[in-house]
Amino acid sequence: MKVILTKDHPTLGEEGTILEVADGYGRNFLLPRKLAYPATEHHIALFEQTLKKKKRLEDQRLVKARELATRMNEASCTITVAAGEGDTLYGSVTGAMIAETLTGEGFPIDKQQVELEAPIKKLGIYTVAVHPGPEITAQVKVWVVKE
Repeated sequence: MKVILTKDHPTLGEEGTILEVADGYGRNFLLPRKLAYPATEHHIALFEQTLKKKKRLEDQRLVKARELATRMNEASCTITVAAGEGDTLYGSVTGAMIAETLTGEGFPIDKQQVELEAPIKKLGIYTVAVHPGPEITAQVKVWVVKE
């Protein structure tokens, strides 16, 4: 029986792969679990349309992420924190705080997209890497100032 995989499978292959499987395996396991469809002309055409739509949406996301990265490279954010003597903070500035500040300034960023080697513990100006999309990195200036 020929089938088209609808999801990645660790032993059979990636999504969209057309392969030959045993009739019982396809009929009793893959098809009921919606892991595959029979490889008819109709299903192949539908699946190709679905893949084209997914690719188009992914391309749109990448374009938006690149635009966001170019805007972010020119931006900076200021985080006001309590600090003691010697410019040492009472606590630290984390990726979540930076993401929240950037979101407030019009850059929709999640805390997982902010790359900090270690939490910021001193006042100053820092350059922080932010990943608005896969393989896209923006450098944002973060000003950590005293209250």
